[in-house]
This record gives sequence, structure tokens and C-alpha cells, in this order.
Amino acid sequence: MTPEAQALAVFCGGMLLLMGVGMNMALALVLTGAGMAWVLGFWDTQLLAQNLVAGVDSFPLLAVPFFILAGELMNSGGISRRIIDMAQAWVGHIRGGLGFVAIGAAVLMASMSGSALADTAALATILLPMMRERGYPLPTSAGLIASGGIIAPIIPPSMPFVIYGVTTNTSISALFVSGIAPGLVMGTGLILAWKWVLRRTALPADPALPMAERLKATVRAFWAMLMPVIIIGGMKSGVFTPTEAAVVAAFYALVVAFLVHREMKLAELHGVLVRAARTTAIVMFLCAGAQVASYMITLADLPSVLSAGLGTLIDSPRLLMAVMMVTLVVIGTALDLTPTILIFAPVMLPIATKAGIDPVYFGLMFVLNGAIGLITPPVGTVLNVVAGVGRLSLHQVIKGVNPFLVTYLFILTLFVAFPQLVIAPMHWLR
Repeated sequence: MTPEAQALAVFCGGMLLLMGVGMNMALALVLTGAGMAWVLGFWDTQLLAQNLVAGVDSFPLLAVPFFILAGELMNSGGISRRIIDMAQAWVGHIRGGLGFVAIGAAVLMASMSGSALADTAALATILLPMMRERGYPLPTSAGLIASGGIIAPIIPPSMPFVIYGVTTNTSISALFVSGIAPGLVMGTGLILAWKWVLRRTALPADPALPMAERLKATVRAFWAMLMPVIIIGGMKSGVFTPTEAAVVAAFYALVVAFLVHREMKLAELHGVLVRAARTTAIVMFLCAGAQVASYMITLADLPSVLSAGLGTLIDSPRLLMAVMMVTLVVIGTALDLTPTILIFAPVMLPIATKAGIDPVYFGLMFVLNGAIGLITPPVGTVLNVVAGVGRLSLHQVIKGVNPFLVTYLFILTLFVAFPQLVIAPMHWLR
């Protein structure tokens, strides 16, 4: 067996074994990379340490902690609640209106934080008790909220796009633009799926609010609505980079929480910073560990090995894309979104570009597939968040998410079969 084949065996077998025994993903990546270095004859502790540092020594990655902080400030400073209140004022009177509120609020909040977990937690905390009180089917409602939460990694600003762009050296701004239209399509798909789910469910409709009340709720949400305009508009006009946009988002959320809404006290800021720091540490440790494995994957030239294995699929981009997406669907059932990007994006992207697939389109599809994995059992990180907040069993949430998961898989299939559905709006918005 050649050293390259041995490295591939160590990578696959090591990751499966270490994940199977429940080891932390970042540590598993480091140990797997060290094993690959040993069989390739590149064992050097200094080299491993240098790659650990290189994994987080990146200016664009500074966007991650600031977007995380912005999401925490949004939830603690009343921004998320005002968005939900506005959505409820406009569509709450429709039958099943709280579901439409959840979808609308998910799309709006996705354009601010870029974190599926933060958005899902905020939506579930506010809306699930209201849905329980008004007789909504809780498993389905929880599944809808979980499905709405994963729009956050697609609509800019998106932390997974930042990580993908840094990992594969793809334009983060272009990735951000590519997610606008697909994110709106996901929201539309959820609306149709929610209406289909409720076709035989008798739910009371709230009385429609007077126009004055709707306008009042909209005015209360003005500062929240201004946030995505500043972020996306600033990046589109070239005023600031995606990394600088994250800083602007965090600073804006801080100012609104303290000086405009005045719902956040100075004593609460410490807790917000600690939560943001903990989440940042988890993500950054993953980035550091993935760099070790990624470096050894490059030394072993595994993309070329996989390219040779795929053979004639290189000449059929759509078939190759379909095979890759099916592979990622399987991977997404076992890995979270960030590890999937860090481990597999550097391996798959060279194969995709060799087949003539647009790298930005591939990045969007990669992140979309990974986001769907967040609501796919057995890992389903977002499902666990909703189950915990709503005090439901994971089995109930999995059952409730199925109609929306099928909807997303249908959308994914459409985007693979008809790439122009993504590429055409992407070029127009640029």
C-alpha cells in the first residue's frame, strides 16, 4: 500500500473511530492529522504546532467572533423580539399565522446574525410557548422553527460562508451575494410546506390588528430592520469588507441594545461576552484542528486520488455535482456544518473546479447541504436546540421536521438539476 493510500485509510478510519468513541471533533482532527503525518513521513511536532496556529491566523476569520457577538446582542437587547412582534402584527391573523411569523422572522434574523443556533434559540424561546398556548401541533411547530433557523447560514451575513471562503480561498463577498436568492427560495418553500401541513388542522385565527398597530410594531422594529441594510449595503457598495461588516454589526447591535431600546443593562454584558467567547473558542479550535488535517490531505494529494476515482464523472458536471451532494447528505447526518466545511471543502472544490463547476455556486451548494444536515438526525444540532428550549423529546422534533426536510431536499435537487436558478440571480445581484 502506498503512503498516500495509507494516509487516506488513516484519515477515514481515524475519524470514524475517534468520533465513534465520542472524542471532541477538534481533537479528533488533530490526532488524525498527526497519524497522517506519521505514515507520510512528515512527523514533526513543530510542523503540527505551526499548522494549529495557521488555522486561526487569518484576518477574514475575525468576522466569526464578531458575528457571534452580534447574534448574542440581538437576542439580549430586544432586537430579535421586535422583529418577531412586527411579523406577528402583519401576518399573525392568518390561520396558522404564528408559523408564518416564524418563517418571516427567520428570514429577517438570518440577514443579521448568520448563526443558525442563535436564530433558532431566539425563535424557539419566544414562539414555542405561544404556539403551545394556542393549540398548535408542537412537534410540527418545533420542526418548522428548526427549519427556519437553518436559513441563517445561507442569507448574508453568514458565518459558514466566511469559514468556507477562508478555507478554500473563495471570495466571501461573492458567497454572500450567492446566498440571497436561495435563502428567499427556502423561505418560500417553508411557507408552502407549512400550508400543506396545516391543510387538515383546525387552528384559531387571531383578530387582525388595526393598521395603526401594525405600523406601530413596524416603527418599533425600525432599528432592527436597519441592521441588514447597513451590513449588506455597506459590503455591496464597498464601504467595508465582510470582516469589517461583522465589527459594524456587533457595534450596531451594542448601540441599539444600550442606547436605543435600552433593554440591556451593563451587568448583562459580561454574560453576553462570555457566551460569545465560548462559542468562538469552539469554532476556532475546530479551524485550528482542521488545518492540521487539511495540510496532510494536501501533502497526500488526496484530491487527485479522488479525481482519479471519479473518472468519467469529471466530464459530466451535473452528475458529478449530484454525486457530491449525495455524499454530503450522508456526511451531514454524522458531522456538524463547520467540521464538514473544514474537512471536505478543500478536498471537493478542486474536483468541482476541474469539472468546470463555478466555485461560488459550489460553495453555496456545499453550505446549503451542510445546513440541511443541521436538521438531519442523528446529529441534528439545531434539532437538539429546539428540543431543549421547547422541552420536547428529540423524537418528537425529528417527526415534526420531516415535511420541511423533504422540502429542502427538493430545493437542493432543483439547484443541482438547474444551476442557473442560483447562478443567474448571483450574477445579477453582483
